[in-house]
Parts: sequence; C-alpha cells; structure tokens
Amino acid sequence: MKSNNKPAFPSGASGNERIFGLSDGVFAIAITLLVLELKIPEHLPDGGMWDYFSQLLPGFASTILAFIVLGVYWVGHHNMFKHIKRHDRVLMWLNILFLMFVAMMPFFAGLVGNYWENSLALAAYAFWLMLTGLELDLIWWYASNNLRLTDPDIDPDLVKFIHRRVLIAPVLYLLSIGVAFINPTITKLIFLAIIIIYVVPSPLDYFHHKQLSIQENVE
Repeated sequence: MKSNNKPAFPSGASGNERIFGLSDGVFAIAITLLVLELKIPEHLPDGGMWDYFSQLLPGFASTILAFIVLGVYWVGHHNMFKHIKRHDRVLMWLNILFLMFVAMMPFFAGLVGNYWENSLALAAYAFWLMLTGLELDLIWWYASNNLRLTDPDIDPDLVKFIHRRVLIAPVLYLLSIGVAFINPTITKLIFLAIIIIYVVPSPLDYFHHKQLSIQENVE
C-alpha cells in the first residue's frame, strides 16, 4: 500500500554525500578512540601477567561492547539514509547532534570499563545510549514525516517498522537505568540482549531490501 500523502514538490536539496562522509568519519574516529583506551602498562602488577589480564578484562569487555554498539548505530544510520534522499538545514543539524552522541561514546565506554560494578557508571552509559537512539529516531521521524525528505514512493509500513525497530533500544536502555541500581549484572545482560536483537537478522531486512529493489527498478 502506498501513501496518498505525497508532498506537492520535493523539499530539501539532493546530494547527501557530505553527510555520509562526515558521519562515517566521526564513527571511524569514535571506534578508533575506543581501542586507544586499552593501554599496555609499563610495569606489570605484583601478580604478573595474570593479574594484568584480570584487571584488563572489564575495560576489554566494555570496549568490545561499545564497538559493536557503534556498529549497530552505524548500520542503522547507513540503512536509514538509503531511504532519505534529500536534506535540509534541520536534518543536517539533527545529524550533527546524533554525531555528538556518537563521538562521546568512548568516554562513557571508558567510564564503564574503569567502574564495571558501579551502578551510576552503568546508568550513565545506558542513559547516553538511550539519547543516541532517540536522536537517531528523531532523524527518521523528521525525514519521513509527510515524506519530507524520503523517497515519495516509500512503503508506509516500512516507515512505521523503522520507527518501532529503532525505539526498541532506547526503551530497553531506559529499563536498564533503573535496573542498574538494583542489580548491575542484569543491566549488563540487557546491554548484551540489545546487541543480539540488532545484530540478528530481522523482518526489517526484508522490508529494507524490498524497498531498495523497488527504488532501483523505478530509477
């Protein structure tokens, strides 16, 4: 079923290449900064290498977790902009705000790595990821509302499905904030569950690829 609420004429400007370039650059730098947080000590602790590895484990785990989370957001952003065909000033600033959340993620990942059992550190990390997810959905809402900047023939079911899919993470991160002060271990399991939800293929992949195929045939 196609939407009957098409704009009279396309709004915004075509050509999102610079948005892609800036976004990919920020993601690349953020991922690199995550790895740079892992430092080799000049002197081993009294227990030797085994003690060092045990001390490194929380930071290593949080780095891997944040690396995959950034990957999830990059994939979501990438796929979203397959359907966002144009841009305007508001969209550009919404995207810059999203990139600010992405760029700050190494700090919060490092916070969790250094204070793995601290409830406030876990809650702060979850809060930041929740804001990141909400901002990503705001980009999609703005671009797809009344087909403002998307393909005019986009399936309305796909528009709704992307909204629901993106909002799963913020809802679960909000839940994990409260849980962090009750049971930090469950909060970590929620973090892991969110990753699994987004990494495992879902019906969104079918909708996404079907829509892209339709667009290619039209073009």
